[in-house]
Amino acid sequence: MRYEEFTIEGRNAVLEAFRSGKTIDKLFVLDGCHDGPVNTITREARKHDTIINYVSKERLEQLSKTGSHQGVIAYAAAYEYAQVADILEIAREKNEPPFIFILDNIEDPHNLGAIIRTANLAGAHGVIIPKRRAAGLTATVAKISAGALNYTPVAKVTNISNTIEELKKEGMWFVCADMEGEIMYSLNLKGAIGLVIGNEGSGVSRLVKEKCDYTASIPMKGDIDSLNASVAAGVMAYEIVRQRMDL
Repeated sequence: MRYEEFTIEGRNAVLEAFRSGKTIDKLFVLDGCHDGPVNTITREARKHDTIINYVSKERLEQLSKTGSHQGVIAYAAAYEYAQVADILEIAREKNEPPFIFILDNIEDPHNLGAIIRTANLAGAHGVIIPKRRAAGLTATVAKISAGALNYTPVAKVTNISNTIEELKKEGMWFVCADMEGEIMYSLNLKGAIGLVIGNEGSGVSRLVKEKCDYTASIPMKGDIDSLNASVAAGVMAYEIVRQRMDL
């Protein structure tokens, strides 16, 4: 189901969005405002595990599109999130070993949209992103994905490391992109696999890297030291595709 609305402003509208079951990625609240209606909204936000940001009046004015925010602005997901179990079920239905992209704090919505598009074209069964410090399914992400969000489920989890541990119990193993890793062409990337792509600046975090079975590097011959995150995801994904096709 696609949500038509992205930015929701005003106390009644935001409260109704929570109570109607819309997925709210972030809530912005005027710092210092703790009256009854605002407390009710923040209580709903905590119940739904929404990230709450207390911000200045100036910041709210910058975010507002209507000028009548009444001290609260919510960012709704442009698309509904899936569950990790839904992604595994898709693989089972297709009788294929699971192939999942796991994104460790991708912050740029253009990168996220491009990666979701690549995941779809590479035949991945879904994408997993973290709840905090990362881009969510914004309208920009939906546009950049070029329709892939209609077909590729995206799950949002509290802890990437814990999710990897749970998926290992399902028989999956994990490879992360890292410049210090083995050349990807020398690795066996067949079977039930999770491809872990790190943050645009800092790469895969240490805790997540420790959970991965392999680190893989992309051979580079140029004068700069790294690829854009979405390009790196595409290069590694298609080595996995090649091996899954036994080419």
